[in-house]
Amino acid sequence: MVASRSPLERSEIVARLERLLTPEQIVTDEQELREASVDRFKKYTAVHGIFDGPIPAAIVLARSTEDVARVLAFADEHLINVVPRTGRTATEGGLETIVDDTIVLDGSQMDAILDIDPVNMTATAQCGVPLQRLEDELRARGLTTGHSPQSKPIAQMGGLVATRSIGQFSTLYGGIEDLTMGLEAVFPGGAVRRIKNVPRRAAGPDIRHIVIGNEGALCFITEVTVKIFRYQPEHLRFLGFLVESLPAGVEGLREIIVEGYRPSVARAYSEEDAAQHFAHFAGGRAVVVVVAEGPQAIADATAEGVERIFAGIPHEPVDPALVEAWFDGLNWGKDKIDAEKRAMLETAHLGYTTEVSIGWSGVRELFESVMHRVRTEFPREADLTMLGAHSSHSYQTGTNLYFVYDYRIDCEPREEIAEYHVPLNAIIVEEALRLGGSMVHHHGIGKYRTPWTLEEHGTAYPLLAGLKRQFDPNGIMNLGTVFPIA
Repeated sequence: MVASRSPLERSEIVARLERLLTPEQIVTDEQELREASVDRFKKYTAVHGIFDGPIPAAIVLARSTEDVARVLAFADEHLINVVPRTGRTATEGGLETIVDDTIVLDGSQMDAILDIDPVNMTATAQCGVPLQRLEDELRARGLTTGHSPQSKPIAQMGGLVATRSIGQFSTLYGGIEDLTMGLEAVFPGGAVRRIKNVPRRAAGPDIRHIVIGNEGALCFITEVTVKIFRYQPEHLRFLGFLVESLPAGVEGLREIIVEGYRPSVARAYSEEDAAQHFAHFAGGRAVVVVVAEGPQAIADATAEGVERIFAGIPHEPVDPALVEAWFDGLNWGKDKIDAEKRAMLETAHLGYTTEVSIGWSGVRELFESVMHRVRTEFPREADLTMLGAHSSHSYQTGTNLYFVYDYRIDCEPREEIAEYHVPLNAIIVEEALRLGGSMVHHHGIGKYRTPWTLEEHGTAYPLLAGLKRQFDPNGIMNLGTVFPIA
């Protein structure tokens, strides 16, 4: 995709947007525009007040599907780059503005819960509905979405679908792609398309997946319908095991899944990663945590099956109360983000992650090769204060590895991402691709992993590129995200 340059000057873009919608919907405050130029809430430059990238022309606060359609028609006509956003919890650069005079199209004011249907077990919400609010509304009725990413307190429905989000209970409920029944989206030029809600159909390719995971590079999602489930927290069963290593723990997870059990949470942590989450009981060992839920008979049978599997794996059991306490503190919101920002300023210390996926047989080699390469090749290895990984989402055929690295920053703020995150991220991505895995499990490609998009998709890349040519021929949607810039 080649970057296009709009013939309109910034002042003219703003003036026309104010006429197209209302002046109150067009944000031009300089500080808000600067903050809208980045998405990485842990971005070290941003917490130091440094914003070097192109600053958007305006933030547009859409209030309806019609508003979105008008803005996308205007942008397409005048070749103006558009970055869609809702909850702003992205971490891979997908919301960053890399073109002058971009329009940041914000759907957070489209925040109506449109329908909760306890018979057909669906919930329909506009793109700006916070997942936490929808979940609270459902739980008051004895229901749940089953979707619980760590960002649940602030993530919003449109962004979750656009980034192909996954939640901490995915082993039971699946990812957002499994939960999404239907949706509404607006494409460049202003065309509004609805994909209807049905349990299943065989009417050609599943066109939901043109939209799910498009990261704003094809369209703007305005409405989502998801499956819902009965909420039965009284049947939760918590289990924990201390094991010799992450690969040993993952082998236990493999047995759980292949045997046919579906706990909602099934995680294995390396010794290093366990030390920061379970310091009060890990004792330098790897940790496996499992949560079973559902009707009591299913929860009990799942817990008994997991215990039987681990009876054949050397381990030490963990008090279920300790696992339950960990479970209750999983999510983070604005308060934790603000605390991390303060810590960055006060201690010049940052923690970051890269998550990939791999078949079961490749887990040990991927984990060990990444750890070896980082410890022997990363030029600032001495600055690392923690290097570890965990598996948190498992499937019949494999799992994810969520690599975690913390480091002291011994450079100028502008140099941090190039000196630390870029080379660490590259090692993990390269090793996952070398071993036949995927370079990204759930955080999305964004702009930080776009350099590997072609390698990720291989001979199938023309199928992906064809979607861009078909739905965004003028290349106005989120330039540099998912699709490499020619």
